[in-house]
Amino acid sequence: MNTAMADLITGGCMCGAVRYSAQGAPSYAGYCYCVDCRRASGSGFIPFLGYDSENVVLAGPLRQVCSPSSRDTVAVRNRCDACGSLIFGGNHGEGQYTLYAGSLDDPAHFRPTMAIFTRERPAWAPSMPGMTEFETMPGPSDSSS
Repeated sequence: MNTAMADLITGGCMCGAVRYSAQGAPSYAGYCYCVDCRRASGSGFIPFLGYDSENVVLAGPLRQVCSPSSRDTVAVRNRCDACGSLIFGGNHGEGQYTLYAGSLDDPAHFRPTMAIFTRERPAWAPSMPGMTEFETMPGPSDSSS
């Protein structure tokens, strides 16, 4: 995905106890409407940015919450242990992270191009104009362009 984003983005939790920086452009960015994301966020979707874990530096007390996902896998979410803010999805230090756009210091760095799990989007949740939509999770060749 060509996003022309800054070389470094930063973010953190509501209380400031957790901070992160991510180097380079995200691999993907979009909105997830799956049941898991809706429940975790208390909203109709979660806006996210995908980064390889080696490009993200995290500092502060994290609390990892694991729950069964609607895809028969485990949904892993990381919150600030002090204030409970959602920071990212994924196992700390492994593979890819989905940084939650609401935790960005500068929201202008979020430039979504896709919407996933649109088959689970509630009727009251907005459809985002200009997004490539996927009814479920896209395959590796689907998310990069």
